[in-house]
Amino acid sequence: MASQPACAPSCPETPDEGGKAKVPLPPVSSGDLERPPHELPCAARVKAYGRLKLSMLEARQGRPLAPVDSLGLTRASPPPEEEPTPERKFWGDQETLSKIPFKIMKGHQHIVTSCNFCVDDTKLLSGSYDCTVKLWDAVDGSVVRDFEHRPKAPVLDCSVTADSRRFVTASHDKAVRAWDLETGKLLWKIKHKTFIASCKLSPDGKYVVSALDVDRGICITDAETATTVSYVKNHHARSLTACCFDSDSQKVASVSLDKNIKIWDLASQATLLSITKAHSSAISNCCFTVSGHFLCTSSWDKTLKIWNVHTGEFRNSGACVTLMQGHEGSVSSCHFSRDTSFLVSGGFDRTVAIWDVGEGYRKLSLKGHSDWVTDVAISNNKKWVLSASKVNVANLRDRTVRLWNIEEIDQIPMVIKYKKALGLKVKQCEVCEKPFSTYESDIFSETVTKCVFCRMSEDLSAEALSAEALSSSSGGEDIRSRECSLGTDD
Repeated sequence: MASQPACAPSCPETPDEGGKAKVPLPPVSSGDLERPPHELPCAARVKAYGRLKLSMLEARQGRPLAPVDSLGLTRASPPPEEEPTPERKFWGDQETLSKIPFKIMKGHQHIVTSCNFCVDDTKLLSGSYDCTVKLWDAVDGSVVRDFEHRPKAPVLDCSVTADSRRFVTASHDKAVRAWDLETGKLLWKIKHKTFIASCKLSPDGKYVVSALDVDRGICITDAETATTVSYVKNHHARSLTACCFDSDSQKVASVSLDKNIKIWDLASQATLLSITKAHSSAISNCCFTVSGHFLCTSSWDKTLKIWNVHTGEFRNSGACVTLMQGHEGSVSSCHFSRDTSFLVSGGFDRTVAIWDVGEGYRKLSLKGHSDWVTDVAISNNKKWVLSASKVNVANLRDRTVRLWNIEEIDQIPMVIKYKKALGLKVKQCEVCEKPFSTYESDIFSETVTKCVFCRMSEDLSAEALSAEALSSSSGGEDIRSRECSLGTDD
């Protein structure tokens, strides 16, 4: 065993070879001062060394250490500095030239099935497989209310009235529930005999439509009294996947695993339009434009299609547009902006696509979710996109709601670069005064002065006049209700 030193090292008062003065030895007893330091007893020198360490410790406690050098005990400390705050991660997992600000709302414990804007875009509503419905603050992302009297089964869909006074939910317990959004009070609950795939409120808040699974039909309910207005059984050949009202609250579109689209009219209690084989695979969702003239459908065949629901005709450049090469997997959801200038879709490829409707191309793909995007929504002011996602079973990640700021989407380098690559230039429609894109290489681009929707509206007016003339000549036969079989896909 190594021997211990007989005493502590001495501390001379004279400067060392480097010219720096050593710290003087603290005072010791008078008896010890009669001898030179090197002749002091060992006990005295140990006592003095301990006092030296104590005085240094007390001195250091009076001043902060350098923020970076936690071991710099023997060096003079610089003036205290404020610790730099960690840089906040503000950008998502985007492509190199695409930077879209976003917020992540965490709180659900399972798949988030539905998301909506409400209360003038200041609040967000979401439903989940964790049997909860949550109201979020869009500014700070906090949960404003977790609604009580919630279902004891997974929530499959939720929908809000245009005035944000009420909302309804469909859950796996075969029930539709209605709440007062402001008070959180449960207004009514009705149970069906079959599972409900989707439920939507009419824009005027008077009706609720439910898409039924086993019955392959739709049920329209009075939103005030909870009484049944219409019950259409076997409306489709297979289970329904989604339904929605038009802007006038008079027509209901429904889509199904049978690849068909149907439009039901509340006034006549009849099917106005049936489009068979609309997609090559199951249709997952549908949404109307604000005008009600066009319907968008999303499908498991990885495409979206925009239909002229007055005619049901399928034309690549005209009444019906096919949006392709936007998703690498099935498309789960779709939503038009209020002015119909763009469309947002969510897919099982974990992305949210933003489409230029007039030119039929994808402007931008929003990446960041770690699993399927189950639903999307757009704010009325077109500044925000909302997306909901599924939980990743492998790592239990996601199950979140994301709020994306797309206000400056046209100034994003990637969008500008893509437009240049396509040879697009922006013009203003002479009718609605909204911007639209045309191809610079198109020899007729200078003669095009109206956006695609104004041009299609003119076509509708011309067709209506022709139909009226034909109806008069054929004795008043109603030619608007027709069945259109489109394409050759099985």
